[in-house]
Amino acid sequence: MKVATFNLFNYLEPPSAFYDFDKIYSQEQWQKKQGWISRYLAEHQPDVIGFQEVFSPESLQQLVHEQGYEHFAVIDEAEVISDYIYQSPVVAIASRYPISELSAVTPDTGLAVAMGLKEGFSFSRQPLRATIQLPYIGRCDCYVVHFKSKRPMLEQDITDGSSPKSTFIAQALKTEISGNLGSAMQRGTEAALLFTNMIERRERTGYPMLLMGDFNDSLDSGVLSHLLTRSLRQRTDDESELLLAKYRLADAWDLYRATDYFQATDSFQTEFCRPATHYYYAKGSVLDYILLSCEFDAEHHASLFEVSDYHCYDRHLINPIYERDSESTDHGIVMVKLSLRG
Repeated sequence: MKVATFNLFNYLEPPSAFYDFDKIYSQEQWQKKQGWISRYLAEHQPDVIGFQEVFSPESLQQLVHEQGYEHFAVIDEAEVISDYIYQSPVVAIASRYPISELSAVTPDTGLAVAMGLKEGFSFSRQPLRATIQLPYIGRCDCYVVHFKSKRPMLEQDITDGSSPKSTFIAQALKTEISGNLGSAMQRGTEAALLFTNMIERRERTGYPMLLMGDFNDSLDSGVLSHLLTRSLRQRTDDESELLLAKYRLADAWDLYRATDYFQATDSFQTEFCRPATHYYYAKGSVLDYILLSCEFDAEHHASLFEVSDYHCYDRHLINPIYERDSESTDHGIVMVKLSLRG
């Protein structure tokens, strides 16, 4: 069973425009983008896919249906700025297996206020939860997210040029520091409120959990690290650790590196670096993740599956060919293979 997370990068059917009036795909560009996505799906055959940056869900549903995905869901819609110009793309999910339940994830307003937030706090992009009937394991809650980007929340005011350059630089620095911190706070808060919602749902249903998407940050960063919480402060007894395992999430990459599959494939390498999923100029970073509950962790006594492969499709990022990749995506596509344990 294969699970993938796929940032489509401005998936909007012409003649509509994304963000600005002139950002419109030509019919040739759109067909090229459609073909690129279809070829990936046909070649790699993921069974469940979480999508981000979806402006045109109807077009995407038709595309994935032609590739054999009978089940498709979206719970939000992009915002129309004016006429044919859109912003705020949404997330979606496609599956070869039935979706038995679908819901938007909403923040706990009481908890948000207790955290010092305003009552009207909302996710920058609405997370999606689809309960999918997976083989052997039954109902599994699959979450698709696209956390707040690193784009500063505050914009620098354009001066009339009469202010001294030092004043402009100082103001720009203050705006950038404040804007970056605001984005990080939003991103971290989204992750915390999502995870608390997942914990509550897990406690109520007991369903396995799968979280995938564009996190727009590293899991090692302080604002997202709580998604991989491994222990409780002031509770270190064995019983607490055993009970906590039910609610933990683990990075699929870490689970893969712990398996015999990885050791057999890559033991000859003294160092094996995780592939980047996004590049800013020449600097690569991992922004796209798949996190799994203990049912997919081979080290857990009650696990049914293990991560037998981890693949980041990135040739369009590191070795692009214009004729093939000019209308692809600016993210790598992460896919994991989950194998039934013997």
